[in-house]
Amino acid sequence: MRLKDKVAIITGAANGLGRATALTFAREGAKIVVADVNEEAGQKVVEEILQTGSAAHFARVNVADPESVNRMAANTVTQYGKIDILINNAGILADARLVKMELEQWQHVIDVNLKGVFLCGQAVARVMETQGRGVILNAASVVGLYGNFGQSNYVAAKAGVIGMTKTWARELGKKGIRVNAVAPGFIETDMIKTIPEKVIAMIKEKTPLARMGTPQDIANAYLFLASDEASFITGTVLSVDGGIVT
Repeated sequence: MRLKDKVAIITGAANGLGRATALTFAREGAKIVVADVNEEAGQKVVEEILQTGSAAHFARVNVADPESVNRMAANTVTQYGKIDILINNAGILADARLVKMELEQWQHVIDVNLKGVFLCGQAVARVMETQGRGVILNAASVVGLYGNFGQSNYVAAKAGVIGMTKTWARELGKKGIRVNAVAPGFIETDMIKTIPEKVIAMIKEKTPLARMGTPQDIANAYLFLASDEASFITGTVLSVDGGIVT
């Protein structure tokens, strides 16, 4: 098992990419903190993990709230004695063109997708510095690299995540902490269901591998970067996008 006895906090783990990552890490021996605002869905993921024989519990967290984040980190240390891995996966969308985007749409996405990554990273890094080891993996996006129509807020947040990832890698490396980001392309999740079929077809046509990604594709990338196989990799952004950004 590649993550045997590791303790992993995964935000946004109740659905989509977070759920796939939580189940994948559990199969590889990790103890999982399923961190999300959706308790009902999160508890279902915990039950799925427990059925595999791995340890897991749900932590209700608002990643944009410092008190909530700090409590999650402290409770994890109390229960498991350490934090080996943090996956900053929680994220939301609120799309609109620049001239029509409401300030509330802008701020809500920035709060969850950027401020939330900062707060979780800060809280967990303090624990990992004391331990002298750890892995932080941040959810970026290919749109943070090349932009996307109608997503000023989301793109700004993901570009910021990429910048923080590189900065944290420099700051935390000597403390034994690796920090990397995964930049998914277009992945088959509930978020994609709102996109018209003709747009989906166009995306597939523009993707060299001629398909959309799956949550498991992203979970596999996180697994590699979290494992000792990636022990000399830090400060990088791994695009998992079927070649759409080349």
